[in-house]
Order: sequence, then C-alpha cells, then structure tokens
Amino acid sequence: MITLRPAAERGTTRLDWLDSRHVFSFGDYVDPRHRHFRALRVLNEDFVAPARGFETHGHRDMEILTWVLAGELQHEDSLGNGSAIRPGELQRMTAGTGVTHSERNPSPDRPLHLLQIWILPERKGLPPGYEQRAFAPEGRRNRWQLLAARGGRDGAVHCNCDADVLVCVLQPGATVRYPLRPGRGAWLAVARGEVTLAGRRLVAGDGAAIEHETEVAVTAVTEAEVLLFDLE
Repeated sequence: MITLRPAAERGTTRLDWLDSRHVFSFGDYVDPRHRHFRALRVLNEDFVAPARGFETHGHRDMEILTWVLAGELQHEDSLGNGSAIRPGELQRMTAGTGVTHSERNPSPDRPLHLLQIWILPERKGLPPGYEQRAFAPEGRRNRWQLLAARGGRDGAVHCNCDADVLVCVLQPGATVRYPLRPGRGAWLAVARGEVTLAGRRLVAGDGAAIEHETEVAVTAVTEAEVLLFDLE
C-alpha cells in the first residue's frame, strides 16, 4: 500500500528569515492525520535566510539528523561541538537526557536549504551524543547509499533506533529498487527533481508512506535526489 503526501499539503512556518515545510505535526502546525510515520517524527524542509538561523534551544529524547541540500549550516551545541555541515554530510545529534544547540546560516548572501529529520530513539534517557560524516557522491549515484543505521554499519552514522536512512541521486531514466522485509514500512521523500513510484509521479517535496509491500522501486523522470527511511 502506497499513500502519497503531496508537497502542497504540508504544514508551513513562515518568518522573515525562515520558510519551513512540515510533513508531520510540528510547532503550531497540528494535523491529527499526520503526526508521525512509525518512528519518523519530524521531516521538515527548511529554507534559512543568509546570516540568520535558529538561536540556542533545547531538545530531549530524540535522534536529530540534518541533511544539507544547498549552502552551509553552522552548528554549536552544549556538548562542545562546533562545526559546519555542507551538502554530502550527515549530522546526527542524540538529544537524550538533554542538549541545547544553535544552527545558523553563516553566509552573508547565500540561502541555506536543508532537511531536518527527527526519529524516536529506542529508549528515553540516552546519553547525549554527536556525530558528523561526509559521504562520497559516487556512493549514491543511481544506487542507495546508507547514511544512518543502528550500530553505524557499512560506514553509516550510528542511530539509536531500528531505522535505516538512505539517499540516492538518480539520473533521468534510472531505476533503483529496495527490498522491504516483512513487517517493515518505508517513507520516501523527494528532495529534488521528479520521479515515479509504482506508476505515480512525485516531485520535489512530495513524500509517500509504503507499507505491506515487498519492494520500493523508484525511477527518475529528471535528475532527482530521494531519501528513504526503512522503519520498524
């Protein structure tokens, strides 16, 4: 069963420095029909204005992943980490018992475009943690590249949950397939470009919940970047 979540139906937060689109309920956007998908709690597409950003704020009991699509993100947190996250790098922050952080666009003239992803951890009260890793572009060209997984297998970032996060950059006409184990569900997110999924056309910002299927097959109409969340 495949259920589409069109980009135009997402919730929004618009400030003078932020344009954010919410797949699931977030902040002032509350939609009882779209609170989460399995352990995937937040999937926000954020556009941050130059020299602006999220001031210091706190989180608890969440695995927070950041995937930058364009620009650069400057991160600082209460664990002592300070780093820049660029396209092709995944950041994972385990909020656990509590962490504060800030995220800013350091460029004076370039906007920042990113995906903010929250996944529920396997248990509450974990020690806070941080990890950041760069992934080679050729590893996701017309094939799935594992970004995050429990235990950090195959060079992925460690995630404290039974979830695999994958990305693929597809050339026009290329198809990638992903087998789904019994009882698993998947969320497909189109970050850019246009693809087809089971004969349905999806464009940038669209998503799809996939359950009770044995395989996910995605074909690119244009050059496209897609993320896949394989969830318990």
